[in-house]
Amino acid sequence: MINESALLESKSLRDSVLERTDVLDRVKALSLLPDGMHVTTAMVAAYFEVSRKAIESLVLDHRDELVANGYRVLAGTELTSFKEVSGIQSRSRSLALYPRRAVLNIAMLLRDSEVARQVRVYLLDMEYLARTQPVDNSVHSDVVSLDDRIDQRITHILGKTVVPMFNALIETSGEHRKELIALRAGVQRIERRLHQHHERLKRLEGVRDDRPTVGVMAAMDAMNGRTFESHMAKLLSRDGCTDIVVVGGHGDRGVDIIGRTADGRRLVAQCKRFAPYLKITSPDVQKFIGSAKVLYNAEVALFVATCPFTPDALQLAAETGITAVHRGMLEEWSAGEPLKILE
Repeated sequence: MINESALLESKSLRDSVLERTDVLDRVKALSLLPDGMHVTTAMVAAYFEVSRKAIESLVLDHRDELVANGYRVLAGTELTSFKEVSGIQSRSRSLALYPRRAVLNIAMLLRDSEVARQVRVYLLDMEYLARTQPVDNSVHSDVVSLDDRIDQRITHILGKTVVPMFNALIETSGEHRKELIALRAGVQRIERRLHQHHERLKRLEGVRDDRPTVGVMAAMDAMNGRTFESHMAKLLSRDGCTDIVVVGGHGDRGVDIIGRTADGRRLVAQCKRFAPYLKITSPDVQKFIGSAKVLYNAEVALFVATCPFTPDALQLAAETGITAVHRGMLEEWSAGEPLKILE
């Protein structure tokens, strides 16, 4: 499987996945301007949790590539017209605009951002699943594939006919310009939803009990809670743990897995399969501390999650002897890197 850092170096690889802009919202909600199509430099910086200067520096280094993917700077009468129809209040003499495609492009170039790294990992995981998972030829799968083809056809029609038509009307109409822009934004929202639905159907077609577990975070994101707990139990067994029992469910008293490490220490684990844009908070860790340390008297306590932890949660875990296995660490563990606490 290609490592996410490859996207930083290969323009051809970046170009091959630029259509998967729906990945942005899977990792973290991307807020758009009132036109429903663009974001500003400040909004891009907020999404990736970096400084505005970091985005401006990246644009300076990769301007041609970003321009090819829709980045542009408005000024003069073009900026005035855009402010009027979009309702943006700005005294600046120029305004940089990024469509979703350019934002995804930035995610594949931005090095010092955990959000950008998550986008790259999720992007390549989805590509890996799409390329490697065989299609189930059952009747149900035939129906899903038919819906899939219909969605693709509708998306193609919207993108090739309806949206260009609105663009042409907007250019030639003065009186109804604002109404046409709003209609165009509505059509493009439908187009994005259909594309997201199409990607979801592809992911559902690839869900199998025997899917590869190495380095595929998208596969874990597609699991339900019980399957995720069983997958964690397999990883523990792989790393030499014994007497592994999945106890998650009603009445589990805050622990999903119990067992012993290879050297005989009492082990408990809490497993949370959350969306990548959510976070484990300090209260979540506090609940687990009571169960792990008081009820089970555990010597090794793992809090495993498919999402990040807040700084307060990480600090509390470190102070109380809880091993916080966040999304990045979980990816490495799944790929074969053993957890140090289990060694």
